Amino acid sequence: MASPDKSKAWTALEAHHRKVAGLTMGALFADDPERFGRFSLSLGDMLLDYSKNRVTAETMDLLIALARAADVEGWRARMFEGQAINTTENRAALHVALRNRSDAPMEVGGDDVMPAVQGVLAQMRAFTDSVRGGNWKGHTGRPITHVVNVGIGGSDLGPAMVTEALTPYHQDGLEVRFVSNVDATDLAETLKDLDPATTLFIVASKTFTTLETLTNARSARHWLTDALGEDAVGRHFVALSTNAEAVRAFGIEPDNMFAFWDWVGGRASLWSAIGLPIAVAIGMDRFEDLLAGAHVMDRHFAEAPLEANMPVVLALLGLWYIDFFGARAHAVLPYDQYLRRLPAFLQQLDMESNGKGVRRDGTPVERGTGPVVFGEPGTNGQHAFYQLLHQGPRMVPADFIAAAETHNPMGRHHPILVANFLAQTEALMKGRTAADALAELTARGMAPDAARELAPHKAFPGNRPTNSIFVRRFDPPTLGMLIALYEHKVFVQGVLWGINSFDQWGVELGKELAGTILDELEDGTQGSGHDTSTAGLIDHYRRLSKEAP
Repeated sequence: MASPDKSKAWTALEAHHRKVAGLTMGALFADDPERFGRFSLSLGDMLLDYSKNRVTAETMDLLIALARAADVEGWRARMFEGQAINTTENRAALHVALRNRSDAPMEVGGDDVMPAVQGVLAQMRAFTDSVRGGNWKGHTGRPITHVVNVGIGGSDLGPAMVTEALTPYHQDGLEVRFVSNVDATDLAETLKDLDPATTLFIVASKTFTTLETLTNARSARHWLTDALGEDAVGRHFVALSTNAEAVRAFGIEPDNMFAFWDWVGGRASLWSAIGLPIAVAIGMDRFEDLLAGAHVMDRHFAEAPLEANMPVVLALLGLWYIDFFGARAHAVLPYDQYLRRLPAFLQQLDMESNGKGVRRDGTPVERGTGPVVFGEPGTNGQHAFYQLLHQGPRMVPADFIAAAETHNPMGRHHPILVANFLAQTEALMKGRTAADALAELTARGMAPDAARELAPHKAFPGNRPTNSIFVRRFDPPTLGMLIALYEHKVFVQGVLWGINSFDQWGVELGKELAGTILDELEDGTQGSGHDTSTAGLIDHYRRLSKEAP
């Protein structure tokens, strides 16, 4: 496999970077009054403004040439065709089928998967209608008031993020909560004010063997049976899994098991039965609206030319900064409190997908791949880490996300929020010179010597790149579009780097070692294979745990 950074397209970008690295966005805007129009894209009410990036028309042409050289179009087609693009696990990655709202078949291994997808959606509708309508009764005959999803990773982050993001669409009197951490505190705090008689658990684990999830599920089972008895399990637990035998052994009837397939990766599983808690919270009609919004983005990604393709443009811009400017992090900054968990969701989507050190053929990568993704909702983040974004020595590209309408109109709150959203991207682009800072301080009457001393601290380098994603409001279809936009962006970047974005072998070694150490902690033995640090920590834990009351 040819290394992407050895291609002619890459070499051309290196030469171009040397030519434009010193350009400022301020100068680019001054030279082109039409820059916003040239460097923005729309899909329905969603606007992507990427004009505040350190790119010219030539930059974008060269980046598009790189995408073609990496065969982004071919890999895109193979994904939609259900080919086994997850090469290390020999699996398709056909999550787009889960939100296919057309009548077109979608195949894996020559079989149309859409009848199975529609069957699970129908099962989800019957279940959610029953719970939301009060017809699903607990063991004592009372309707369900609280649903607790027990999962981890993709079985938690996606559903939890979407459920919170769509809070305005929740049904009164029915609350959905999430437990993921094996730390008992997570489960204890979630359950402490709940009534077992009106609580229903959704256990989300494809194999029904995930240690953290099954540990939490068994403890939840004990909590329930201590109050209601063993016979209550079947009315208070359902499973999202493919392991019918293990589900039945737990006490869950197979009719209350919701299936999904090996071509559904964890990071893109919220569109499948893993999205059941979302559907409970907002209803099945709105869950299908979420799917429909993602399908709109899927069609855009599949059909739009590369230069007008939102996921492709975002992917190329990210690569431009990582591999040519040395950026190591990327900030995601939603100016919407309901989207406060979006950065955490995108951390997993991006860092678990593209945090890779080898290419598809097993050879080492020679340039940067996935960045560190972080973020907080505005305006909280402004009072936390924006200092680094504005004046830190390293460039941190950022995505700013906002809606024109709020679900909670109250006084001047939303105009203030949007004003901050707009001002921050402008400030990051423009910056402030030391001379301007000195002039401002002098105009305020500060003594000349003091002004000269303070001015460097009030200077901002500017020229910090941002993307702005602006929508009308965050409803189910729009949120579906946004999530799919980032899914496809991450996929495209994986293609550009020649890596497999759909496996996650990097998490396996820690799991294996944890299993060995757990046995040692519980039976009091200690293997000889540990380094002295780990062995010392094991001894320290044992001593402290023995001293605990």
